[in-house]
Amino acid sequence: MESNNPKIALPLSRKHMPKTFNISLDKYFDRQLIGSGYREGEPRIPVSYGPQQSMDGFEVTYKNIIDYIVRITHRIWEERDVEYIEDTYCDASRVYDDYGLQFGNKKIISDTRHTTGAFSDIELIADEVIWAGDDQVGYHTSHRTIIKGTNDGNSKYGPATGKSVNILVIANCVAKDNKIFLEHVLYNNSSLLRQLGFCLVEVAEEMCDAFEHDGWPRNRQQWSNLRGDASPHAPISQTEPVSGFDPDSFCRTAFNIVWTDREYSRLLEFYTEDVSFLGPTDTVCSGLRSLKVYFASITHCFFDLKLQVDEVYWMGNDMQGYISSIRWSAEGTHMNDGKYGVASGTSIQLWGITQHLIRNKKIVREWTLFNELDLMMQIAKHRRESQS
Repeated sequence: MESNNPKIALPLSRKHMPKTFNISLDKYFDRQLIGSGYREGEPRIPVSYGPQQSMDGFEVTYKNIIDYIVRITHRIWEERDVEYIEDTYCDASRVYDDYGLQFGNKKIISDTRHTTGAFSDIELIADEVIWAGDDQVGYHTSHRTIIKGTNDGNSKYGPATGKSVNILVIANCVAKDNKIFLEHVLYNNSSLLRQLGFCLVEVAEEMCDAFEHDGWPRNRQQWSNLRGDASPHAPISQTEPVSGFDPDSFCRTAFNIVWTDREYSRLLEFYTEDVSFLGPTDTVCSGLRSLKVYFASITHCFFDLKLQVDEVYWMGNDMQGYISSIRWSAEGTHMNDGKYGVASGTSIQLWGITQHLIRNKKIVREWTLFNELDLMMQIAKHRRESQS
């Protein structure tokens, strides 16, 4: 019988980073270009499951970690085998999301049933899977997914709207012995709500009361755990320095330039001029200039923002390029008027997951999600308490 004691996610080292794309989503689906993402009309499950990888402790049906992630997702969500969550998530699994901490696979089953009831034709399309690790330390995966569906059932947001949605999700999981025991997942909930026709500000105000529970608002211990779970004690670039291009150092430095130092004049050192960016609430940036404006719109609101990079892992090499996953978190104060309304003085918790496609030592594409709906709920709750 499985123990209810939560498992500890062991941090990765440089040796755990795949140096090739032999086991990758691109190979799995026979895509022609590394990091190209989903192609319209692509088979949902391929005929061949790819090369065999060491999967000690996993069900023998799974050939490698890419196969595991793709097929369990499809089986649970689209084949509606929701109870299979008991076989693929630990009893004491920890899931961090917009609504705080969700604990245990029974909660995941309940949430999944709720969503499939609200979107009966839901599809979860694999767009990218970045992986690192092995079956001994645990497989770390950053799964970028496109969710499509029609809201033909009631949801926690209200009655069915009949509207169709197309949103991005990024889930960073740690799996061992066939079970995911840790997940940081960001659904583009702000985008979802807009596509359903809701006003984000109104929903945030309603939900800051309706969704209060043990996991939200997060206490200091829960916030510390969210940031620290699976994080190395020190950056790999410090503990295992290398000569030449280092994805760990590169990604961490890029984040410092953008969010901490705000030296936007240096963006060209890290991004191509024609970089493409996809972010929360359907944010799309084409080119470095529009990306700079977007970054500045956030840092302006939280000018004392203190950000830390919690985990970096990657796949690739200098010749073929790299795909990287960066999990990050920050604290700050809502101290200036801007995209999140009039300054409220709220102390905020901000966390996100970013994926990069890096070619010739520069970022050509970026996908970033952070807890934007949760952020708005934090501000709404502070305003309400200040007025009472």
